[in-house]
This record gives sequence, structure tokens and C-alpha cells, in this order.
Amino acid sequence: MNETFEIFLVATPGLEAPLAAEAAELGWQPVVQPGGVTIAGGWPDVWRANLWLRGATRVLARVGSFRALHLAQLDKRARRFPWASVLRPDVAVRVETTCKGSRIYHAGAATQRIERAIAEELGAPLAPDATLVVKTRIDDDLVTISLDTTGESLHKRGHKEAVAKAPMRETMAAMFLRDMGFDGSQTVLDPMCGSGTFVIEAAEIAAGLAPGRSRSFGFQQLASFDPAAWEAMRRADTRHPVSARFLGSDRDAGAVRMALANAERAGVAALTGFECRAIKDLQPQDGLPGILIVNPPYGARIGNKGPLFGLYAAMGQVFRERFSGWQVGIVTGEGALAKATGLPLKAGPVVAHGGLKVRLWRTGPL
Repeated sequence: MNETFEIFLVATPGLEAPLAAEAAELGWQPVVQPGGVTIAGGWPDVWRANLWLRGATRVLARVGSFRALHLAQLDKRARRFPWASVLRPDVAVRVETTCKGSRIYHAGAATQRIERAIAEELGAPLAPDATLVVKTRIDDDLVTISLDTTGESLHKRGHKEAVAKAPMRETMAAMFLRDMGFDGSQTVLDPMCGSGTFVIEAAEIAAGLAPGRSRSFGFQQLASFDPAAWEAMRRADTRHPVSARFLGSDRDAGAVRMALANAERAGVAALTGFECRAIKDLQPQDGLPGILIVNPPYGARIGNKGPLFGLYAAMGQVFRERFSGWQVGIVTGEGALAKATGLPLKAGPVVAHGGLKVRLWRTGPL
């Protein structure tokens, strides 16, 4: 349990920087790399990363490495690997392999050698649909063994059952809120809330709720898992009082019903409010200005772009005229649509979103 190794936090491409900032706030010393962030720690750090990180999509534990110049050497050294220290003989696994710049270049053949070593030396069953994944990377003849300790992607918090069309992933929503400077004290309003992702994430952050509190993880099937220590970590009370409000609206009554149900399951119904309302009828609530954040349609997801210019122009007019002092964030893949708002928006980094490229366009206080 006291062993220290490298832990790779997988990020949505383009959101490595806010994930690193989040990891630093939680006490780690992150190093940004393409596709994610590395930290050093032991198994309790793996559990805590899965439980608490809002921006990571999965957590990989890099549990060992060795050099192999050909398949026979890979077979021999894989059999010597201490599989029993990390895997259980009664839990099925599957192996995924990538090869880059190495004399071993056939990923399928390498996978077979690793699988055979696990099956014959440990006795663990192999299954193509196993949730526990051993990831093997062979890069410049160095074989690195990692365990996917997450299971289902971390954006699946465990309490959202209903989703609207083209939903924003929770991991992305949390990092976009971070990029807006949200720290839990500001009111957040999403006028196209869909199934409520931005609003629910904001309320959870403000209340100090762990994003992984409602789900299970891959590490619970590992030999290193300590159920008592994990339960103590999971049950630690980190909640604190909330003064801000987190609000959503949508012209689709069905989306509003989904958002209400999702907030109830997440345990933040008392902190959130949702109503059926069109953008043109939007009004700020009483209180200090806050953050207005929206993920509107942008053509590539739903419908054609042409009619959307009018929507963005009308949205920008409402924001300018009624939301003085508020910050605005708009997620879109089309710079021309963002500019159609007439708002003083600045573009954030390109972020991969379901095969598309989007940015968070944001303003200072209007």
C-alpha cells in the first residue's frame, strides 16, 4: 500500500491544463503530457483520483515496465512480472497493446504473449468483454504495464439516467466551469440546460460532493484493493454550506423534466432550479451577477448552421441587455456563430467533443 508509482490521468484532448490545476488543488504535483496529466502516488491516490477528479476521464496506474527486443523476450519477461501483486486470479481481464518505434511492432502478437503470461502464471481468466483492462504500451522497446483502474468513463457519475440530445459530458462541463473561474461561490445559469449537466456539476462543486460518490470503479477488482480503507475514504464528509444558486432553463419541457430528475438523483435538488423558458424570456434572478454558460446547437450536432445565426444574435442581445456584470461562456465549434452574438468573446483551446472540435468562448463581466 505504501508503494509509489506513476499515475496517468487521462484528459479530454484540449483540457489537460484545467485538469492539472484541479489535481494540484487536491495536493498532487501534476505534470502535463499530451492527452493527460501524470502524478506520483500509491493505491490510495488511485482511489482518491477516481473519487474526486472531475476533469479526468480515467485513471491509469503504471505498475511496472521492462525492456523487450523481440516476442520471445516479451514472453519470458511477462511471465516474470509480479501479476499476483496487482491482479486477482478470480477476476477476468482483457489486454490492450500499442506499439510505437519498437522492434516488436505487431500489437496483436504482443497482446497474445501478455495474455498467455497472465493466464498461465496467475490463472486469471481472459474475456474480450472484461471490465478490467491491462494496457500494454511498447515504446522504443520499453514495455510499460498499466491498469485501467476506472472501468466505465469517469464522466458517468452514476446518477444521471436521462440525457438530452447532444449532451455535454460532465468531465467537460466541470473543466469549462473551472476555465470560467467558477469556485462554488458564484450563481450559475444555463439557459439551454438540456439534461442539466452544467447546473448539476456547479451545485456539486459548491456543495463539496465527490463526483464518484454514486458509482463503482475498476480498482475494486484489483489485488491491492482494501475495502475498509476505501469505504472510510468514500464516506468522509466533505460537504459544506452553499450560498449561491444554480439555475437552468430550456424551451423543451421534456429536457427540464430530465434535469429535475437528474438533480434529484444527484442529491442537489435543493440547490438547483429548472424551468421551461425560451431565451427571449430569460431574466436574471435577484442577487449578484454570476456566470452564464451555455452549450447551444452549432450545426454539426443538430440541424443546419444557417438558421442558427439568428439564434446566436438574439441570445447575444438578451445577454448584453439584461445581464450586466455577468460573465458569459458559450461552447461552440463555430467561431462565426460565436461572433454572431456580438459579445466580446475570447476563444479558449480547441477541445475534442464526440468527434467534433469545440471551444469555450468566454467574456469578462459584461
